[in-house]
Amino acid sequence: MATAVVLPHVFDDLAPERAVLEPLGIAVIDATGLDAQATLNLAAGADALLVQTPVRADAALIARLARCRVIGAYGVGYDHIDVAAAASRGIQVVHVPDYGTEEVAEHTLAIVLACLRGLPRLSAGVAAGRWDYMDAGPLHRISGRTLGIVGLGRIGGRVADKARAFGFRLLACDPYVPAEAFAARGAEPRTLEALLAESDVVTLHTPLTPETRGLMNARAFALMKRGSVLVNAARGAVVDEAALLAALDEGRIASAGIDVLPEEPPAPDHPLRRDRRVILTPHAAWYSEESKVALKRLLAEDIARVLAGEPARCPVTPTR
Repeated sequence: MATAVVLPHVFDDLAPERAVLEPLGIAVIDATGLDAQATLNLAAGADALLVQTPVRADAALIARLARCRVIGAYGVGYDHIDVAAAASRGIQVVHVPDYGTEEVAEHTLAIVLACLRGLPRLSAGVAAGRWDYMDAGPLHRISGRTLGIVGLGRIGGRVADKARAFGFRLLACDPYVPAEAFAARGAEPRTLEALLAESDVVTLHTPLTPETRGLMNARAFALMKRGSVLVNAARGAVVDEAALLAALDEGRIASAGIDVLPEEPPAPDHPLRRDRRVILTPHAAWYSEESKVALKRLLAEDIARVLAGEPARCPVTPTR
């Protein structure tokens, strides 16, 4: 019997995976709670691995895989998997880029609206015993504000679609989508530098690649409009945390909404945890009960395709 090993995860159960794979004769083995050596022993003999960040399938682990034919990433991102090492061993990597598009777009807009309406500071003021509408500082009408979208792919495009209902002027930067994609979303194309300079809110929707790692650094923050807002529901390492904190302290940006961090969970004394200018959510933008089931089912279905010798629906590496 083939085996699919799920490396340590935070899900309640693996029922969707089992419902897809076990009728096909593929046993689903949960490595959660096992020690490192026991997990490694299970992985070494597996036909498939399923990996949820922050657990990593690095080159050292991949070198130990004797039978593995496919590694599945729970989610859109796959930077926690050494794709090159997998490809060198003839192992297909698959991911699920479309399971939570609506959720991430809606979470992003919820953060954008909360920042622009000063909700964290207003709520903190009430909790502290005040009743003052000026606790948020000067607020401005949302309609007509400029929203800059960095990455106009599946999620960024849906953010644009939903943001139009609030009357935002839309700018977008994405060198990898055709010109007609901007027009379809009602967004004006800009270079990154121009987008940062013109936007009242900048929202990030890029994958984590060598090109985007540290994209929002000190130079990028210096280009942003004073008093603007940064939202990141993409990958944590796209933003330089030290540069973000400096931009907040200097008043370059007024607030930030952050759903992802380079290291998760952050330390209890992490400065973003207690900053009233920051909305910090626990990598939750993807989540709804519906998206969680879809994520698990879609990934299991692609694992089954590869193990059956069929083309993957969402491959990261070329099928061999």
